[in-house]
This record gives sequence, structure tokens and C-alpha cells, in this order.
Amino acid sequence: MIRPLPGPPWKNVTIMGKENIVILKYNAGNISSVYSALKRLGINALITGDKERIRSASKVIFPGVGEASSTMAYLRSNGMDRVISGLKQPVLGICLGMHLLCSFSGEGGTTGIGVFDEEVKRFVTGKVPHMGWNSVSGLKGPLFEGTVSGTYFYFVHSYYVPPGEYSVAESNYGISFAAAMQRDNFFATQFHPEKSGDEGEEILKRFIQL
Repeated sequence: MIRPLPGPPWKNVTIMGKENIVILKYNAGNISSVYSALKRLGINALITGDKERIRSASKVIFPGVGEASSTMAYLRSNGMDRVISGLKQPVLGICLGMHLLCSFSGEGGTTGIGVFDEEVKRFVTGKVPHMGWNSVSGLKGPLFEGTVSGTYFYFVHSYYVPPGEYSVAESNYGISFAAAMQRDNFFATQFHPEKSGDEGEEILKRFIQL
């Protein structure tokens, strides 16, 4: 059972009277596809690794495709891990971004940022990586308002987070896993909303509208 969440702390954040969407720039792939998806929605996001711009953003997106241990080492080397953990506005981690927000990943024995007290594990059944369209169910929270249980989203991953306290959506690939999580102002999806067609764009729109 997911524990009750407190009121949204980001509602008290004022960012110069307008939306200021930032996509984190770091040594991970797939960042440009998130930028392009937002562009299709009429949103001009800023791709940046500048800490002050990240802190002052109204929304922060933490996407990525890559290897956990080298990426986490990069984030620690410039203090970006501490910046991310201290953010008070809505943050959306996607795929690798979701994994790095967890406390530990089995990929390279990596200690993560620790927003979600969860362990990321490698699939041991089925073809790895898990790649393709999977349905999601058990939907909760603002990202999924209006989404029908059983809707399909696009996944590409070899590692997963087991369903747990913070799960707000689940999927199955030989084993059930968390398709999305939420803790306070931190949101995360295992699937790629930027590659999931109209339904994925709806997820991005709901995040921007928080």
C-alpha cells in the first residue's frame, strides 16, 4: 500500500511568474527525444546542467538511457546528485533517471540518489532488454488522471524496480515491476512517455500542469 502523500510543496514555489521547464543535461542518452516531445506540445524546454537554472526551474525532467554506475559517478563528481535530491518543484525521472533516484542499483553496484528507498534489479527471465509496448495497471496519482488501466506504453530496460511503497503504476515482464513511482514532488516512469505516442504525451502534459 502506498502511504498517504503530503500536500504538494511545489505549490508554494514561484518562478518569475511563468513556466520554466528544464531537462537535465548529463552524460546520458535520450535527452533530445524528450526535448522534441515537449516541442511537439508547444513547450520550449531548456537542456542544461547549470545548477542555478535547475534550482530555479518550475519543473525539472531527469531523463536518460545509459549505464547506472558511470552516470552516477558523473553526477557525484559535480555535485549534481545533491542538487537533484534537494529540489522542491516537481521532478520527473524517466527510465535511467528513475533508477538513479532509487537508493541502490544492481547495475554496477551503484548507490543512487535515494529519493525512493528501493533497489533496482536486473531481469532474470525473458529476453533482456525488455523492449516494446506493455500495458500498465494499478494507476494512482496525478500523472495518470484520465488514463485507462491497461493502456500501453513503450519500455526499453534491462533493470526494474519491484512494486512497493511508492508505486503508482505496475506492469509485467515475467515478473511484476513498478511502471511509475511517486514520492512527494518526485515522479518517475520506467516507460518512455516521449516514445509512447498520444498517451505518453498526456503524461508529459499532466506533469507540466502540476
